[in-house]
Amino acid sequence: MKNDLPDVAALGALLRDQRHAYLRAPYPSWDTRATHLRALRKLMLDNRDALADAMHADFGNRAKQEVLLAEFLLVKEEIDAALRYGKRWMKPQRRRMNKWLLPARAKVVPQPLGVVGIIVPWNYPVLLAVGPLISALTAGNRAIIKMSELTPRTSALFEQLIGQTFARNHIAVVNGDAALAAAFSAQPFDHLLFTGSTRVGHEVMRAAAEHLTPVTLELGGKSPAIIGAHARFDNAVDNLMAGKTLNAGQTCVAPDYVLVPRGKEQAFIERARARMSKMYPDFARNPDYTSIISARHFERLLRLAEEARDAGAQLHPLTDAEPDAGSRRFPLIVVTGAPDECALMQEEIFGPLLPLVPYDTLDDAIAWVNARPRPLALYLYADDAHTVERVTRETIAGGMAVNETLMHLACESLPFGGVGASGMGAYHGYEGFVTFSKMKPVLTQSRFNTRGLISPPYGRRVNALLKLMFKV
Repeated sequence: MKNDLPDVAALGALLRDQRHAYLRAPYPSWDTRATHLRALRKLMLDNRDALADAMHADFGNRAKQEVLLAEFLLVKEEIDAALRYGKRWMKPQRRRMNKWLLPARAKVVPQPLGVVGIIVPWNYPVLLAVGPLISALTAGNRAIIKMSELTPRTSALFEQLIGQTFARNHIAVVNGDAALAAAFSAQPFDHLLFTGSTRVGHEVMRAAAEHLTPVTLELGGKSPAIIGAHARFDNAVDNLMAGKTLNAGQTCVAPDYVLVPRGKEQAFIERARARMSKMYPDFARNPDYTSIISARHFERLLRLAEEARDAGAQLHPLTDAEPDAGSRRFPLIVVTGAPDECALMQEEIFGPLLPLVPYDTLDDAIAWVNARPRPLALYLYADDAHTVERVTRETIAGGMAVNETLMHLACESLPFGGVGASGMGAYHGYEGFVTFSKMKPVLTQSRFNTRGLISPPYGRRVNALLKLMFKV
């Protein structure tokens, strides 16, 4: 089998090998799981420079510090938390017993599902491969990981490192194009996790439905930010600039548009421009700003901006540099007056374009968010409890952060997942353990019990018991 492009038959054989290995050892001990997690931790930390260099080459430019902060640090913290709490998560959970079933006992027993499939996008290839893998290993599963063809150096190195560390019937990485990804999603995994676009998410779910494979979908979407009427305005803008420019906006939970109090648009632009000059001085040659992943994505961003401008929107570049197709360096541009029907306001942007939408009242801002598909993340800048409470209760999103962007993803104890159009299911921490486990309910009846009292033949005794049961 060619490791760089396995065919569908080989992929099926790999899945069968992993499932046979799972059946030989369906319930790994905690010591075994912890050994695997420590091996993964060592692999990641020992090779972080090499993987960061590969990522830099794949993107054209991506600062090593950003990669270490946004990917490797999160992976380390996630593994450390799994090692700290995983043994506790494995323990059966006692449950209350219905009084009519006494003296039976009830519990929930977490069991590994078997073989997990993980489809990884290009934007955070290490984090979004290893993050789900941590949850799968903590739950005692085996895994096959499909990396993105848009990060070929990172994907090849990751496959090599995993192959050197783990048996292929335990964890395997496969690399190939979109045809392989389609075949991958059609395999009869015990659970499939996909991170990517909503459009491809539909295809993955259709393919998984053939085998009734349960899926977790992390799909992104248009994540709003709301700046409250009495928010610390400069802090909000500065924070949004940090969140939107991380990985040049190529982040599933990046703020996609900002709802600002009407009349504050120009103040936002001026503050954002000043902040950009501090974060990325000499922008055209600044080494800290990430390139757009490919020429196709670069051209897509240009098209979104041009279509919005042609429809009457105003573009407000935050630097003096122009988008450069050669280096795929695309400066952040704020957009005002974009018509709601233009592609910029309908599609996930996934890059450094940031529309501003003015609002008059908090009711209007909440209504704007609720009139659109449910987002993966929602960001609110407000200090008054009333505003925070209303937005928390009256909007639905995969996750929410108050006076912060992106960082809810870095909190390993919080579940990460979408809702509606932005996905389904969640992982990270305990919720990740549950996602990749069968939480099996088990009832154990005592030798001496009252089961015979409600058995046929029905008559006066059962009628009297039923009357008592419904009365109590």
